[in-house]
Amino acid sequence: MYKKYFAYKRGMPYGNLPKFFLAMKLLSVLIFLGAFQLNAAVHAQYINIDVKNTSLKEVFSMLTRQSNYEFMYDSQTLQNARPVTLKVVNATLKEVLNKCFANQAITYQIKENTIIVAKADDQPQVWMQVNGIVLSGEDGLPLPGVIVRVKGTNKSIVTNNSGQFTINAEIGDVLVLSFIGYKTQEIVIKDDVALKVRLISSPTDLDNVIVTGYGTTQKSDVISSLGVIKGEDLQKAPVKSFEEALAGRVSGVQVTSSEGGPGATTNIVIRGNNSLSQDNSPLWVIDGFPIENPNNNTINPADVETITVLKDAASTAIYGSRGANGVILVTTKTGKSGNPVVSFDGSYGFQRSLKLMELLKPYEYVQLVIERNGVVAKERYTPGDPELDGRPAYVPGGRTIDYYKTQPYTNWQDKLFQTAPFQNYSLSLSGGTDKSKYLISGSTTDQDGTILQTNFKRYQGRFVFSQEVNKKTDFNLNVNYARTRTTGTSPSNIPTNGSASLSLLYGIWGYRPAVSPSSSVEDQLNLPIDPDGQNAYSFNPIVQNNNTTINAHLNNLVANAGIDYKILPELTFRVTGGINYTQRLSNAFYSALTYQGGPGSVLGPNGFIDNYALTNLVNENTLNYKKVFNTEHTLNLLGGFSIQGTKLTTSRALASKVPNDVLGVSGLDEGTPYAISSGSTQNFLSSYFSRINYNYKSKYYFSGVIRADGSSKFAPGNQWGYFPSAAVSWNIGREDFMKNISSVSALKFRASYGTSGNNRIADYAYLSPINQSDISSTYTFGNTYIKGSYQSGLANEALKWETTAITDLGLDFGFLKNRIELTVDYYRKITSDLLLQATIPGHIGYTSAIQNIGSVRNSGWEFSLNTVNSDKALKWSSNFNISFNRNEVLALSSGQRGLISQVSYNINPAFPYVAIVGGPISQIIGFKWLGNYQYEDFDLLPNGAYVLKGNLPANGSARTAMQPGDIKYEDINQDGTITDADKVVIGNPNPLFTGGFSNNFNFKNFDLSILLTFSYGNDILNANRLIFEGMPDSYTNQFASYANRWTPENQTNLYPRAGGATTIPAVSSRVIEDGSFLRLQTVSLGYNLPQKISESLKVKNARIYASAQNLAVWSKYQGSDPEVSTRPGALTQGFDYAAYPRSFTMTFGLNFSF
Repeated sequence: MYKKYFAYKRGMPYGNLPKFFLAMKLLSVLIFLGAFQLNAAVHAQYINIDVKNTSLKEVFSMLTRQSNYEFMYDSQTLQNARPVTLKVVNATLKEVLNKCFANQAITYQIKENTIIVAKADDQPQVWMQVNGIVLSGEDGLPLPGVIVRVKGTNKSIVTNNSGQFTINAEIGDVLVLSFIGYKTQEIVIKDDVALKVRLISSPTDLDNVIVTGYGTTQKSDVISSLGVIKGEDLQKAPVKSFEEALAGRVSGVQVTSSEGGPGATTNIVIRGNNSLSQDNSPLWVIDGFPIENPNNNTINPADVETITVLKDAASTAIYGSRGANGVILVTTKTGKSGNPVVSFDGSYGFQRSLKLMELLKPYEYVQLVIERNGVVAKERYTPGDPELDGRPAYVPGGRTIDYYKTQPYTNWQDKLFQTAPFQNYSLSLSGGTDKSKYLISGSTTDQDGTILQTNFKRYQGRFVFSQEVNKKTDFNLNVNYARTRTTGTSPSNIPTNGSASLSLLYGIWGYRPAVSPSSSVEDQLNLPIDPDGQNAYSFNPIVQNNNTTINAHLNNLVANAGIDYKILPELTFRVTGGINYTQRLSNAFYSALTYQGGPGSVLGPNGFIDNYALTNLVNENTLNYKKVFNTEHTLNLLGGFSIQGTKLTTSRALASKVPNDVLGVSGLDEGTPYAISSGSTQNFLSSYFSRINYNYKSKYYFSGVIRADGSSKFAPGNQWGYFPSAAVSWNIGREDFMKNISSVSALKFRASYGTSGNNRIADYAYLSPINQSDISSTYTFGNTYIKGSYQSGLANEALKWETTAITDLGLDFGFLKNRIELTVDYYRKITSDLLLQATIPGHIGYTSAIQNIGSVRNSGWEFSLNTVNSDKALKWSSNFNISFNRNEVLALSSGQRGLISQVSYNINPAFPYVAIVGGPISQIIGFKWLGNYQYEDFDLLPNGAYVLKGNLPANGSARTAMQPGDIKYEDINQDGTITDADKVVIGNPNPLFTGGFSNNFNFKNFDLSILLTFSYGNDILNANRLIFEGMPDSYTNQFASYANRWTPENQTNLYPRAGGATTIPAVSSRVIEDGSFLRLQTVSLGYNLPQKISESLKVKNARIYASAQNLAVWSKYQGSDPEVSTRPGALTQGFDYAAYPRSFTMTFGLNFSF
């Protein structure tokens, strides 16, 4: 039995939640009281003003701020107006106006909430009341929220929830009607004052709406650094997880995958790694619900409307403690008013591995065995070869090495890999009225892996509902549920059996391709253990894979509900509550025919059952105030608070020596329990935040954010962190002096600075865990078995937040009426107070403890270019983006110059990574490879033996054991032998730049999308080559490249001799490869059925398509894929060990609606 407890102090703010919620209620009351007070102030007509020699225009602005009245006047009317000197207290509006207009050549007239100013000798206009309704041109339903403005004036109004409006205008005036997503329309007022207007949708206008933190904004008003992916991009290039769509489409976003198997997730880093040992993944906000490290396989990509990537402090600071690594906002589709619409999308396709490793053929393999061990070769493969000495033949026969030149080749990779089918189907129903809207959708996915016995299945459903309760209150609900099942395991996992360990791909690569005289090919395919094999590689990997049961069942629920209440037309209160519940049930069983449960395993047939349950609750409350003053000043204020609680429970039970293999996991209760564990932990986060956005004439912008977060992960006194930011922007393109530069259609400068945090450490990491274990904390007292407890870590109550300070400078250009758009950003991020396991003096009783030490800097440039190359019959648009990032370790713990990291593979772990102060976060260290020792490096003794010359360093082996053809390293410290002291930096896994290039074509009913992605300048540690290009083992097969190894007849420097004396495995520059690549990521071709055909089929918007992904990769890298890293993490990037190969994917699909 194993349990973990945390000892924590009373009096923590999260230990008494009732008091916390009471404080929340009191704050809500204060917010409402403040709102009502504001409401009263707005309706009060008492004016306080004190001005001296002030223009009438400025006085009008002051009066507008203190009343509900807007002024209408022609600019020429005020040209000769006299300045005003006035001081009044609690005066009525009319009293103030009379004093302002005294001795003026102008006069005024009040009509409702409008003050009309005209010359004294002019007759004021006579207004009439114009009534109207605005409808959608597509379905005829009312459009609420349409702005109706009298052209050339400041008079405007917004349509109500029924699409109706009333405005004062004069015959001959022009009404301008504008609404996001629809074309602006102008209507001339005639005798008929009852209007019915139909607006036509405009997708281009919709594209200009950007989702940001806690709101939306127009593209022209964006003052932060962000990237947007539209849902239609996912539809044109179908992906099984929408995370895949981020690759190559947003500058500054690096997307990699540790595996290429079904259901595999991706690793996403925005603008470089900030933390050395903590999580660097961004915060995901899915329909307003903030989630750290979600399983995005639970969301159907077809449900995604937009993905917005927030990159700088101006956009991420509103998320405070969790925004340091960037924020990704996912907005899913909602219902639309109109008749019910049923939409269907179905696709079927197949996958195959893009590249598999070439291995030695039978003749090459037997020749290798001869060189390694002639006795074994004589015994097992060539009993009839007179040139080989050895023991008596294993079986009688006259077989020689030439026999294997014609022997059929057993390619074990062909037995493991397959062409794998997959299918995906989505169905949705949406519709509603102007007051109620709904969307119901469901999807199913079934994806086989290219490795046998691997599979991913998903069943998913969504329900979205919105309701206008009354004119002031709206309600919305968004629920997503998914159930997934993942079968099989990664081929890079390292199962153990006794003292040896072996991954699935290593078993495949190392299994001998030649059949010995004692068995046939058919025997080998069915025998669990090769009778002529040796060590771990004698286990048949095909039998091993077919008799291993591994399943992971996941249930995920994300539900979020919200209420919006309009206190005033400009002031909205919103409260939301949500839950994210994830349950994962995993199990595994290793039968007697497997490596883990077969001969040599002390456990015998064994297995385990895991249970993981995570509950995440969140409540957010916001007040949003937005108002336009005098058409020139736009103010948006946001304030709010939130609380989020997370609880995790885990349990695990393992059993060995299961007597009945047939029962599998169901028979674990018949085995011997040997390890049972359980645990439970929770954390809370409370936050207060506010933001101000202001712009003047849509030219000059300012944004300020402050957020305070309190986390239970830190000790009292360090729980609260404060994260401010400020941003400014100048829309230069709207200045008068730019009007004559016709080629420049847009020009904007942006600048921001702010801080964000990171609290992604274990819950209550500042405390000392108390462990109980049947193995390490038990003892006997007399005849009594006693279970003990022990303190497994050192407490540190001084722990506090990691903090990242971000500076961003940006320029947005538009040329030729925005046919060419260029965005340039420079950023600089400094993360301080890194949360690291620091080495401490051993006399304390512990070797390390988590502390706030060190700092890291990331800086770089981002460029994004969008072009409309053709907008005629052939429409062609492009996007090119490229990002340059440099990171540097600025400091570690006191006196520490480097931090070494370990990775595990095959039998022995290695320490090939280091973070050095002054260098990038991750660098690869090892020996500098110089080729091989040649004959001239040795003295030939009279007895025919070779001895390494005394002036040359040994490679770590005994000098007398070394021979020509052994691997050679540089003796850095010149001490005559190769040791760890000779290790130097031999590689940098951080790319110099990454990016993507996409092109979209439309011609008549055809559409074509092409996406290329690229990375340049990163190194990869190809650990596979350490084992399969010269491992001194008599039986292990090797890569085909090793056929060109050193022999007396081929004295090459590329590969060492067979069975050579060396330190194995030894990381050296020989296995460091250039990981640069250019990938043809996606090619998608679609055809929209003509309207007549669609109507005859009683459907609409019917489209058939074919899409191919991962078509080709151009790279010097020798492994299966340069973009796969099997040991992901900031400190261990670019490590390739038996990774699940990425696949070429071909998809055929159909979607339509009716």
